[in-house]
Amino acid sequence: MPIQTTTATARSTNDARPTMRPSALRPARPPVRPEIEAAQRVVVKIGTRALADAQGELRLDRLGGLVTALADLRDAGREVLVVSSGAVGLGRKLLGVPLDSDAPPVLHACAAAGQGRLVGAWEQALSRHSLVCAQVLLTEEDFDHRRRCLELRETFARLFDLGAVPLVNENDVVAHGALSSMTTRRAVFTDNDRLAALLAAELEADLLVLLTDVDGVLDADPRQAPDARRLPTLENVAELLDRLDATPGSALGRGGMRSKVEAARLAARAGAQAVVAHADDLDLVTAGADAGTWLPASTAPRARRRWIAWAAAARGTLLLDAGAVRALRERGASLLPVGVTAVEGSFAAGDVVELRDPSGAVIGRGRLGFDAATVRAWCRGLAPDGEHNCLLRRDDVFLER
Repeated sequence: MPIQTTTATARSTNDARPTMRPSALRPARPPVRPEIEAAQRVVVKIGTRALADAQGELRLDRLGGLVTALADLRDAGREVLVVSSGAVGLGRKLLGVPLDSDAPPVLHACAAAGQGRLVGAWEQALSRHSLVCAQVLLTEEDFDHRRRCLELRETFARLFDLGAVPLVNENDVVAHGALSSMTTRRAVFTDNDRLAALLAAELEADLLVLLTDVDGVLDADPRQAPDARRLPTLENVAELLDRLDATPGSALGRGGMRSKVEAARLAARAGAQAVVAHADDLDLVTAGADAGTWLPASTAPRARRRWIAWAAAARGTLLLDAGAVRALRERGASLLPVGVTAVEGSFAAGDVVELRDPSGAVIGRGRLGFDAATVRAWCRGLAPDGEHNCLLRRDDVFLER
């Protein structure tokens, strides 16, 4: 049976689903996910389709419901951070740009025009609850450079301490392809789903909620199966991703259900509970109710390994022989140059590289203390000056599962 491939709602378009009500009016339900109810630092991402209509105009009723739920979380002493899409869609509306215009300069212009409108709407809605909105625009380099990433963590910590609600978005005016000249490997993030997951990982959030316009991850494509059901818990993520189509969810947003599942998996592996849910169910999700699709948290890697695993852009590749792969996986050993069969890319000391097994599959990533020329020479038997026991210390390696 095909899995849902877009963020199209499984409900009939004629269904009169109300927007989120104030939590005091929601029916009381005992928590079935106590780990989520106990979450103190919460990252909430709201997608374009859930926040705006088909023309890109903000749904102020939904925005008001979301802010009410966020205010309730703050009143309960919980920290909240919002990643909000919608700037490009609003900019299209303001500038009269058709939906089929997707050249990067056009998207940059739309983002520039729409970002102010987006932030203004959030500021106005949050101010009704005496909450201060703090805009933060990020690019890939803010995560890729270790020092900037650490400074970013400190900034968010101060915002939480001061009682502000950070409102985060990718800086779309300059962000697209920002790392293209720096690496041929995967980008740090390509949409706000992954941006939200990276923030959850780097800020050690307890919960990531990815809000969309469906009830969660469904067991079938609702366009083909009207009786498609929500999956309450997602366990075999790899199998699901194999069946999900990577087609974007809409003309207004860059994400889709695949990007949400991948982002939820990243956050869960980084130690955060993760939920994909309907935008009207934020209060139910954070109360620990059976709403949306839940990916339980795994044991969190240390901060250094989280950065190596997900935040930094890989600038090269080390191809390993079978013995080196076994040593890393089975014994938790460091990587010796004798186990490297090939070195690809141009990288500096301190850069992150991918680690691949003899078949070419990525098994992990590592942060090297040597540049590419030194690594190549060492693998040929020309060790660098000084006392060096290994190419990669185990503490500088993150392995995929």
